Amino acid sequence: MFERLLEQIAAELAGRAIPYLIVGGQAVLVHGEPRLTRDIDITLGVDADRLDDLLTIVERAGWKVLVQNPAEFVQKTMVLPCEDAASAIRLDFIFSNSAYERQAMARSTTRTVGATDIRFASPEDLIIHKVVAGRPRDIEDVRSVLLKNPKLDLAYIHRWLGELAAAINEPLIDRFEKIRRDQ
Repeated sequence: MFERLLEQIAAELAGRAIPYLIVGGQAVLVHGEPRLTRDIDITLGVDADRLDDLLTIVERAGWKVLVQNPAEFVQKTMVLPCEDAASAIRLDFIFSNSAYERQAMARSTTRTVGATDIRFASPEDLIIHKVVAGRPRDIEDVRSVLLKNPKLDLAYIHRWLGELAAAINEPLIDRFEKIRRDQ
């Protein structure tokens, strides 16, 4: 069921020329240790002004929007939560067109799922996303990716964690280095 959805997401977004990146648990399955996940997190390389295009995709695909007022919710959160009715899998479409996200999309890892090439976050970008999120599950995911990918571009990770830390006023580099030390 995840395979079908990933292929459908990729095809639908390509049809509307919306760049994307699969992040979250699905990307951990590619770069880390297998774990249970019940959702698909998709970062979109566009601003919220493309919401109407995404809503057209959601309607055509038969997915259900999980909020009453999508425009208001996206303006507040930059996320459009949806669900695939056939599988009850949640789909979180995350609007982001920042310099960091554009770089992450350029560095994406392509994996063939079924008959479709799917764009996943690189191991480094997955680590950055997970360190920023900082929940216990995310920290475990970072450990998993570190163990499975010993040759990472640490300078790239430090650079972006430093820039993001300044923007959100959190000690992201310290958080990352603590995870590395505690392995």
